[in-house]
Amino acid sequence: MWAEEAVFYQFYPLGVTGAPFENDGVLTHRILQIKEWIPHLVKLGINAVYFSPLFESDTHGYNTRDYRKIDTRLGTNDDFKEVVDALHEADIKVVLDGVFNHVGRGFFAFLDVKEKRQASPYCSWFQQISFEGNSNYNDGFWYEGWEGNYDLVKLNLKNPAVTDYLFESVKMWIDEWGIDGLRLDVAYMVDRDFLRELRRRTDEWKDDFYLIGEMIGGDYNQIMGDMCHSVTNYECRKGIFSALNSDNLFEIVHSLMRQFGPENWTLYNGKHLMAFVDNHDVSRIATEITDKKKLPLAYGFVFGMPGIPCVYYGSEWGLEGDKKNGDPSLRPEIKEPEWTALTDTISNMAKAHHGSKALCYGDFKSVLLENTHCIFQRKFEDERVLVAMNITGEEYTAHFDAGCGMAEDLISGAHIDFGGGLKIPPYTVYFMKMEK
Repeated sequence: MWAEEAVFYQFYPLGVTGAPFENDGVLTHRILQIKEWIPHLVKLGINAVYFSPLFESDTHGYNTRDYRKIDTRLGTNDDFKEVVDALHEADIKVVLDGVFNHVGRGFFAFLDVKEKRQASPYCSWFQQISFEGNSNYNDGFWYEGWEGNYDLVKLNLKNPAVTDYLFESVKMWIDEWGIDGLRLDVAYMVDRDFLRELRRRTDEWKDDFYLIGEMIGGDYNQIMGDMCHSVTNYECRKGIFSALNSDNLFEIVHSLMRQFGPENWTLYNGKHLMAFVDNHDVSRIATEITDKKKLPLAYGFVFGMPGIPCVYYGSEWGLEGDKKNGDPSLRPEIKEPEWTALTDTISNMAKAHHGSKALCYGDFKSVLLENTHCIFQRKFEDERVLVAMNITGEEYTAHFDAGCGMAEDLISGAHIDFGGGLKIPPYTVYFMKMEK
C-alpha cells in the first residue's frame, strides 16, 4: 500500500495556524495557511500529511462538537477541500485524526442530554450515564469521562446509532474531501468491534484507505491485522532518545531486534509501524536530546529502521518544546517554515527512503553493536542497505564482514570504500547501499 513507501508530516492545525485555545466562534480561514507549506513539504520529501483534529471542538480538537464541520477557528469545509486538493495536486496524501472514543461537552447529543435529562433520546449514546450521581461540572448526572477527564465524554460504541453516525461521518470525509486514511486516537481502548467494522467499511469505500492506530504500549498486534494496518511505535520513540542520551545503543537496537529481528519470536516482521521521535503529545526531540549534535542520529533511526517515518512540524529544524510546560508549548504557531542543516539532512534521508525498497520493506539484522556505535542491515530481495552510526565526537573505524568492498551512502551520495575498515566520522549516520 502507498503508506508503506511514504514519509509522513504531522500538523497540529489549531496550533500551527495560531487559533485561540478556546473556541471563540469567530470564522477565520486559517486552514488555508497550510497551502503555503506545500513547497516546504515537497522540498523535504514529504508525500503524506497527517492532520491532528480539525473538526469543530470546544478547545484543543479532541473534544469534538461536530464531526461534519471544520472548526470555525480554522475555516469552512470548502476551505479544507481547497487544502486537500492542493496537497493531492502535489502528490501528497491526506490522513485525518479519527477521534471516536470520546467527544466534547459541546457535542450536540450531550447538550441534548443536559437539557432534557432522562427524556433525551441520546442518553444511550454515552458511557454509564447515571442521574443518581453528579459530575464535577455539576450537571446533575454522572457520566464516564476519558481517563477521568469530564471534558472528554466517552461514547457508547456498542450503540448502533452512535457507530452509524461516526461511519457516516467518515464516509462524508472520503466523499467530500477525498482523504486517504485515518490516524485513530487512543485506538488501544476503542471498541474492537467498532475498529473491525471501520476497517471493513473503509476498505469498501476507497482502495488503499489506510488506518493507523495510536498504541502507547503493550502488544501492537492486538489491533493490527483485521483492524488497523499500522500503529504508532512508542516503544522505539522512547528508546531512540534514551539510547542516545545514555550512550547505550543496546537499548534501541535490542528493541528493534525484538520487534523486527530474524528470530521466530520477533513480533512485527513484515509489518509497518509508524516511526517517530515526537508529536503533539510528547516533548520535542530537540528538548529530549541532551547533546544537540546527536539530533541527526535520532532521525537516522526514524528513517533507517523498519517502519513509516513521520516528522512533526517544526522539529525538522530543531524546534524545542517541553511537555512540562503544557501541551500548548508543543503546538506553537509558526508563521513560515525554516530550513537548517538538520532540515537538509532529514530531506536527504527522506529521499533515500523513497529511493530504497530495502528501507521501505527490508528485514532487520544487527551486524555490529557497541554502546556508541551500531550497524544494522535492511535487506529486500536483491537490495541491501547497511545503516551505520557513530554517536561520539571521535572518528570510529568499524571492522566487520561487509560482504563487499564498496557502497553508496544514500544520504550524501558519497562512495564508501571498506578497505581497512569502515571509517565513520563523529556524529554521523550512513545509509549504505551495498554493491551487488
